[in-house]
Amino acid sequence: MNRLLAGWVGLVGIGLLSGCGGSGNNADPFPPNGGGGGGGINYTPGVFQPSSTFANQCNRVAENHFLRSWTNEFYLWYDDVPDLNPANYETIEYFDLLKVPQDRFHDWIDTETWEQLSQAGVLIGYGAQWYIIASTPPRQVIVAFTEPGSPAANAGLERGDEILRVDGEDLVNGDTQQIVDTLNAGLFPEDDGEEHDFRVRKRSGQEVDITMVSDEITIVPVQNVKTIETNGERVGYMLFNDHIATSQLALVEAIETLRDADIDDLVLDIRYNGGGYLDIASQLAYMIAGNSRTTGQVFERIEFNDKYPNTNPITGAPLQPTPFHTTTISIGNVAPGAPLPTLDLDRVYVLTTAATCSASEAIMNGLRGVNVDVYQIGSTTCGKPYGFYPEDNCDITYFSIQFQGFNAKDFGDYGEGFEPDIAGSPNEGALVSGCEAPDDFDRDLGDEQETMLATALSFRASNNQACPPVTSFAPDKQLKTMETQRKAVMPKHPFRLNRIYRDM
Repeated sequence: MNRLLAGWVGLVGIGLLSGCGGSGNNADPFPPNGGGGGGGINYTPGVFQPSSTFANQCNRVAENHFLRSWTNEFYLWYDDVPDLNPANYETIEYFDLLKVPQDRFHDWIDTETWEQLSQAGVLIGYGAQWYIIASTPPRQVIVAFTEPGSPAANAGLERGDEILRVDGEDLVNGDTQQIVDTLNAGLFPEDDGEEHDFRVRKRSGQEVDITMVSDEITIVPVQNVKTIETNGERVGYMLFNDHIATSQLALVEAIETLRDADIDDLVLDIRYNGGGYLDIASQLAYMIAGNSRTTGQVFERIEFNDKYPNTNPITGAPLQPTPFHTTTISIGNVAPGAPLPTLDLDRVYVLTTAATCSASEAIMNGLRGVNVDVYQIGSTTCGKPYGFYPEDNCDITYFSIQFQGFNAKDFGDYGEGFEPDIAGSPNEGALVSGCEAPDDFDRDLGDEQETMLATALSFRASNNQACPPVTSFAPDKQLKTMETQRKAVMPKHPFRLNRIYRDM
């Protein structure tokens, strides 16, 4: 099965935190490709052999020639990529140069790690999602949420807790390379069974010491499904964090719960949802909108580079748009063909941040393409209308932009993200009707007083006409402005920051 993915901001994890003046992402999380010199391969500027000529030879020069030809064949902006001699670079260094300057989504990962999460929704860690406000001194790392039953949850970590020390080293101000290495090793363990100590400032201000042991974490993609009673009406709420295989049945169960509660409106919290399977995004969009708006409509179509106006260059098949899926599909262990429940709503309120990416943005764009009014609360999304097939060569999986996605209205120009603004349109353009609101770490996700959810409920109560004043974060969180929030980083595994297509 081939998979087609949208890009991500960059692989973050090991090497994320840095000392003074550091970039915060200046170390490779995996060792570069080794191998021999690969002599005897000729380089002629402007002349490209098929990438298959060099595939899986696993020496440096052959690997670089493979990447050079593969980029020329499939990269969306292939004719703007510099043509550099493959013999002059290490492989990862060379791959990093095979892109245009504006491309933020070029990346790679070792294939074994990639397959572990993409197939099973499992990753190594504690089950705490870090939110990195500052990666250089004075650093600040807080907990955005924890996975139920995870080591982090069992240790008492909760949303809004701040990490002060890791294995005895000062996270906030420590500034030697040894300290930085210790911080990264503790925050981002590479193997299960690693034991690390943490000093934590709780939301109450109390400081406590905890120990966590890394483990294989199974992600719970759908959480906090509930109904909020407001002015005699029922507003549904659900937190949706990942379009992974296990989310299909979880979303079906959530929609059935909300349907049976006879909700009048839905608040879809995708503030931390970086993406995953596009087919699941299509299913959720259908379950929100129902049959009347989606029958015969396109959820998303894609365009490759100008060499392939009508054909998918990877599969060789004619280009076919992704429809709004009305039944279960064969992702994971789900039997295909079962009808999906629907809410039949003509509008939806979405909670977003810069961590809202790819397949999550496709939900917004796909619904707006069939005139479902989408109201956006929070901050500007990451801006990923692009995608690509992952390509494995010599145990490294590479990702390089190959297409752009468009909705039923042929709109896909949101490379700078969807932006909430009271003057925006609910169903056209990148400026979306709604309100700016900060991420409130003083309250749990789903709490009706949490700033983003409270803003959505207030905006709805005003008949979508007025935004309440933007409230500040708690004094100890330092996230005083929306600008500070936009600069924060939420490190996630690449699979959780993408748009993934399947071949049907």
